[in-house]
Amino acid sequence: MITIDFKKLDIRPDDRILDIGCGEGRHTIKACQQKDTICVGGDFGFKSLVETKNKLAFHKNFNDLNCKSVDLSCMDVTRLPFKNSSFDSVICSEVLEHIRDDARAISELVRILKPKKILAVSVPRFWPEKICWLLSDEYFNANMGHVKIYKKKSLIQTIESFGVKHYASHYAHSIHAPFWWLKCFAGPNRTDSKPVNLYHRLLVWDLMKKPKLTYTIDKLLNPVLGKSLVLYFKKL
Repeated sequence: MITIDFKKLDIRPDDRILDIGCGEGRHTIKACQQKDTICVGGDFGFKSLVETKNKLAFHKNFNDLNCKSVDLSCMDVTRLPFKNSSFDSVICSEVLEHIRDDARAISELVRILKPKKILAVSVPRFWPEKICWLLSDEYFNANMGHVKIYKKKSLIQTIESFGVKHYASHYAHSIHAPFWWLKCFAGPNRTDSKPVNLYHRLLVWDLMKKPKLTYTIDKLLNPVLGKSLVLYFKKL
């Protein structure tokens, strides 16, 4: 499930790309599919990096990777182990909402980005996320759960204050919003809810088969119902 639009990143051969908070590797894999890139996937959780490594190996077996190299490492987004201006593209997807000191994290994202290069950030959209918070205390009180809700204008202003300029935005994953409302209503940690499990099967089917019908519905509803807010910035 790709949230970031890679066409907006202006990736070129030999570009260094960081996917911080890579999770199970969805954007790291996409970065590795770009021609002659040098990719780094970083995450706070070791298990997530193991899963990313396994998925990269799977894609490599099908000759589906075009990068020059890829490295995976545990790291903290508020203390990134890189020199200033180290990367041509920095991706931070669905990460900031988990971090209390998000200002320090944003500062680090901008610090390691080269001048005139692209930072892509995605967070849960305000109103779909607010419904999740209203439906379930467990949703935001869980370990490594969501600790912040962002409004578009204020988040753009905050990120721009660190020396980048916002130039594009869009919304994504509209068909995922009702799933999370249903999951929060039933209980985020329940595994026996039939409606939740059926909806999850639908999302997995959509991810694997990529049918035109759900793609079209998702695209049409994203401006209104999209669960993720996606922002693009260029370093000054």
